[in-house]
Amino acid sequence: MAAVDTLTESYSQKWDAANGLGESSAFIQAAASYDLIFIVLAVSLIIWLVLLFFIVRVDKKVSKLEEQVEHSKTS
Repeated sequence: MAAVDTLTESYSQKWDAANGLGESSAFIQAAASYDLIFIVLAVSLIIWLVLLFFIVRVDKKVSKLEEQVEHSKTS
């Protein structure tokens, strides 16, 4: 069963960017296709990985500071 693209057929004359879509870059064509969900998932994954990296880095720095504080109390 093929997917019917009624939205593009209905509004293709009203979209300014619809005329030059075939000549645009690969990224713009991918963003305009049905696979837009994969772009959203990729961006979301990148954001989560950056946040995870930041949290791990902050945790290591806090652990170092805690060790320094404990070392200064014992000295």
